[in-house]
Amino acid sequence: MKKLLLFVISILVIGVLAACGSSDNGSGEEKKVLKMATSADYPPFEYIDTAKGSEIIGFDIDLAKAIGKELGYEIEVQDMDFTGLIPALQANKADIVLAGMTPTEERKKSVDFSDVYYTAKHMIVSPKGSGIKSVEDLEGKTVGVQLASIQEGKAEEIAEEVSIKVENRNRIPELIQEMKSGRFDAAIIEDTVAKGYFEKDKELEGVVIEDGETEEAGSAIAFPKDSKHTEEFNKVLQEMKENGELEKLVVKWFGGEEK
Repeated sequence: MKKLLLFVISILVIGVLAACGSSDNGSGEEKKVLKMATSADYPPFEYIDTAKGSEIIGFDIDLAKAIGKELGYEIEVQDMDFTGLIPALQANKADIVLAGMTPTEERKKSVDFSDVYYTAKHMIVSPKGSGIKSVEDLEGKTVGVQLASIQEGKAEEIAEEVSIKVENRNRIPELIQEMKSGRFDAAIIEDTVAKGYFEKDKELEGVVIEDGETEEAGSAIAFPKDSKHTEEFNKVLQEMKENGELEKLVVKWFGGEEK
């Protein structure tokens, strides 16, 4: 009877162990998953491909997956408002953030950043025929920006020199809609992102801010403070710069090729 009982217990233990290992990747190795937070309203960096339902695609997604593959991680993407990205890292609800985010000195107080992987400029976007061709033309206008973005800081900087009313919204499409409805006269958006909207909406136009003092808005990967992933991601990012893989992604998403 005891032998039978021991046999049954052994079978149960084996079953439990087998169940515990059922989440591996099929090669006997446990699957390593990194949670990536993004704000999927920022084409071509990240946006929802409506043709495929709710799938999030874009430059940042491809970059994260390429680095993850090299390091043996599966990337799990989650969408949220831009303002929630850094808090998600701080609360350990995300391991990394790729969202066209600029590593400002203020943000560096809260999170760590990788090296810059892409550089763009600020652009004033307005309805076609607005006559806005420079920062000075914004005098007396209402200007929209994405909440907590580097462009919000730029608008506040402009407001010190030119009399403008700065309004913020959570997502870029909201800025576009506010302009089209006449509530905003213009918006400040990263030039690469703005060009994507120009392709879809011929009623919009824009001009890059070229005042000699504008810093280029570089994008970097954000991590929780002292994350073990910062160094390994930087290493692969550098390799991708050297072997041309990063440039291939740039051409794919910013060079006019079919996505």
